This record gives sequence, C-alpha cells and structure tokens, in this order.
Amino acid sequence: MESYWAEFLTVAIVHLLAVASPGPDFAIMVRQALCQSRRNALLTAVGIGAGILVHVTYSLLGIGLLIQQSLILFSVLKVVGALYLTWIAIQCLRSKGGGVHVDTSNAQRQSGPAAFRLGFLTNALNPKATLFFVSLFSVLISPETPTAIQAAYGVYIAMATGIWFTLVATFFTLPRVRRGFNRFGIWLDRMMGGILLLLAGQLLFSTVAGASEAPAAGR
Repeated sequence: MESYWAEFLTVAIVHLLAVASPGPDFAIMVRQALCQSRRNALLTAVGIGAGILVHVTYSLLGIGLLIQQSLILFSVLKVVGALYLTWIAIQCLRSKGGGVHVDTSNAQRQSGPAAFRLGFLTNALNPKATLFFVSLFSVLISPETPTAIQAAYGVYIAMATGIWFTLVATFFTLPRVRRGFNRFGIWLDRMMGGILLLLAGQLLFSTVAGASEAPAAGR
C-alpha cells in the first residue's frame, strides 16, 4: 500500500487544481447557493460529488478509453452536455428578477431531490470531467495499480469534490454574502445564464471543429 502513496498524492494534487478551476459545476453551485436554501445548495454539492462516481465507474471498466477513441460517442456526449447547460442557462435568463433573495417559506422553491439531481447531472454530463478521468486513468494511474486501489482513488475524488463544493455552498449561503449579491438581483441570473451559454457554445464549437478535422486527418 505504501508504494502507491506517491501516485495518490499526484492524483490528489491534479484533482485539486481541476476542481478549483471555474466551470459548469462551479457556476451552478454559486447560483444554487445564492438562490436556494442552504439545504438545497448542500444537496447540489452532494449531487456533484456523486456524479464523479459515474466517471470513476466507466473509467474502471475501460469504457472511458472507448469514449475517447470514438469520435461519435464523444461528440454525442458533448452535444448532450451542451444542451443540458443551455436548458439551465435559459432558466436563468428567463428569471423575472429577485431570484437571488431566498424565501424559505415559498412552497415553489426547488425540492431536495431536484437540487441533488441538478448537481448530479451537471457533473455526470460534463465532457470536461470525462476528459479529466480518461487522462487520469490512462496517464497518471499505472495499469499495474490494483483495481481496488484505483477505486479508492475514485472514491477520494468524489468525496473531495463534494467537500469542496460544500464549502462553496456554505460560503455563498452566508447572510452577509447573500445580502451583497441581493443588490444585483436579476443581473446575477443574467450573468450566470450568459456564462452557461458560453460554456455550452464552447462545447458545441469544439464538437463541430472536431468533426470537421476528422475527415482531413484521414486523407
């Protein structure tokens, strides 16, 4: 077991850099923390962590390499992820304002399962997460590392991700932080919607660019 500590530390450091970089997970988490109750924000954080297990599972089964090597499969994943981000962005852009103010007595607020599902699907359908785990399990983790150890790495990453976004949720649900963002109201929703649309557009553009380059590479 001691011989795998160096490998584990490498995995932990790379994951720390990846999870701290802004992306769909972070954008969704910030909006949840500002627009929903703390309970729902924390459930979304748990959902994001649980979504990691999807990537870990197919990576352990070797399906990750298949996705990477199949232009069609990876393109489909990108399109589905982009459409999902676009759908969330539209919900933000259609906000009528005041959405940052949280009224915990409002019966129309998001349900717990819906909050968890939002986090889970945002991460599970994130093509960047797929690339991260394909690289992780094909480059950083030795093929000779026992499957049980690789699974332990995956569980750690899922837990660390959940803890990170729990901290993000806790920070942005602080009353003082919320009061500061309440001044912007509708503009925060517009900004989050715009960011998610840009991320979705980037995914679609990379899909189209990849498809156009494939025939040229085969000439």
